[in-house]
Amino acid sequence: MFDLNQFSLKGKTALVTGGGRGIGQAIAFGFAKAGAKVIITSRKIEDLEATAAEIKAFGGEAFPLQSHLGKFEEIQKMVNTVVDKYKRIDILVNNAGASPAIGSVLDSDERLWDTIMNLNLKGVYFVSQAVAKIMKKQGSGKIINVASVDGFNPEPGVSVYSVSKAGVRMITRAFARELASFNIQVNAIAPGPISTKMMNSHWFHLSPEEAKKAKAELEKLLPTGRIGMPDEIAGAAVYLASAASSYTTGTEIIIDGGMLLGSTLAAE
Repeated sequence: MFDLNQFSLKGKTALVTGGGRGIGQAIAFGFAKAGAKVIITSRKIEDLEATAAEIKAFGGEAFPLQSHLGKFEEIQKMVNTVVDKYKRIDILVNNAGASPAIGSVLDSDERLWDTIMNLNLKGVYFVSQAVAKIMKKQGSGKIINVASVDGFNPEPGVSVYSVSKAGVRMITRAFARELASFNIQVNAIAPGPISTKMMNSHWFHLSPEEAKKAKAELEKLLPTGRIGMPDEIAGAAVYLASAASSYTTGTEIIIDGGMLLGSTLAAE
């Protein structure tokens, strides 16, 4: 018989990369509310400490850990620190990602490519690899990758980011296939437009009035008529991190306000 306690994360240790703000922060809050001990990591310790303080304020447990996962040598150091402190990692959320720069496929340069791929793709692969080795020894684990609808249909101006997120989708499937026999489930969440600093970076080059207009035009294209909030991603993450998803692996949950259904203007 179904039991809501299957959604509990009590006693679990969760590592959330990019956990200091935006979607990663919302997921960290959700995990802590569900009972998990949450380790949040990113490059900016100020964001991490502020998020950890909020978690502790509502009675949760959080550990801020500064790390730059675009640098290969820092990945194992981060994992070792978490294991030394908590002895295990039950849940990994690969959320850290480089903000997409606006530019056409004719303008993107090697530096932009390397910056985005090192974090969005290489980082996800090797963080997952390092943590999966711990999970295999434990006999269980959950890996959740934050992809993007841009990995399905690329937006103009963010080609490198879109390619990287398509790669995250394949990393999810590859790890899910090879780790299933070790009782490790690997899944992805693909957000659409969500109100975060990364989302707003699309409009940083515009004046406040132009940015407001661009946002309104995007909202008109969405079937739901609005941009989503980070908290609207957290529920799916809690499901994928919990025992409730024990038979779910290699799949993607799309949370995009209907974006992939197509423009509402096309239907009018």
